[in-house]
Formats: sequence, C-alpha cells, structure tokens
Amino acid sequence: MRDFTDSKSMAKTLRSGLAAQGIDIPHALALELVAQQFGAADWNTLSARIGAYRAQPLVKPVIPVIRSFDEDKAREFYLGYLGFAVDWEHRFAPDLPLYMQVSRSDCLLHVTGHHGDATPGGRSFIRIEGIKAFHGELKAKHYPNLNPGLDRKPWGLEVNLTDPFGNRLTFCEQRGQDGN
Repeated sequence: MRDFTDSKSMAKTLRSGLAAQGIDIPHALALELVAQQFGAADWNTLSARIGAYRAQPLVKPVIPVIRSFDEDKAREFYLGYLGFAVDWEHRFAPDLPLYMQVSRSDCLLHVTGHHGDATPGGRSFIRIEGIKAFHGELKAKHYPNLNPGLDRKPWGLEVNLTDPFGNRLTFCEQRGQDGN
C-alpha cells in the first residue's frame, strides 16, 4: 500500500491514468495534485516532509532469541504445536547447535541451541489478533503437559505457555482488538 513517501510514483500513475483518458498534464502539476491530496501546501512542502521522514531511523519489531536444548523438541513445539514455519537455519558446522528463524504471520522468533545466545527461562510477549481461534487451535492439538487457558487481563486476552526449555511465551490480544 502506498503512502506519502511514494508521492513521485503516485504522480506518475496519476499522469498515466489521465493520459489514458486523453487528458495530458505536466509532471509538475501531477506532483502538486498529489501533494494537495496529502494536505501539503505544495510539492516542495511535501518533498521536505518526505526527506525528513526518510532521515529518521526506522526501528523494526524486536525478534526474541529463545534458548533451546533439544532440536527435535524445539521443532515439535514451535513448528508442530504452535504452527510456526522455518524461515532459515544455520549451523557453523554439522556437529554444532542449530540456530533458526521461525515465523507465523508477522511474528519472528530466533530459536538457538548455542550456549550464551540467550538465557533459558526468558519471557516473550507476542501480540496477536484472533486469540480465541489460536487458543482453540492449541486446545485441539492436545500437546503433552500443556493445557493452555485463555486469561482475561485488564489489557486484553492472553494465552500463556512454557516451552520445553522453560521459556515463557505470552500471546496477547490487547484490548480494543477483536471486540474485547
């Protein structure tokens, strides 16, 4: 989806669309029209806003690093039970521990068998939409030693899990999402 930083390409699209209708406008006019659509006084004002926006650092979502001690158990829990998929795997040598990235929707996790990469027993707070469906999915799988509840908190609904290595995962649909 385009935003104000795509103004130049939007002006080209506008100009091309109008040309297809037999209306030819200069590129400068297309830029001015797009700037007005974004509430800017003129193209120079919008261009300055774009430059300032691009000059700022863009902080991306955090990726938790989770310690594991058994590759098979990690795969069973994160892939089989939670429904994540492996994005990539890395080993420094065939006999060394696995480091992998797993994902589900927009959530990324790094799962590592390397000593020193992460502390066992950490906690990750994972925002989710559709937590009731997620909870139902987990309940239907009957994972050994886990019977996750759906907990109502002042800030939303949570499913709290502990992986086979003592790492705690809190999946939370925060208040205001999905009508809760």
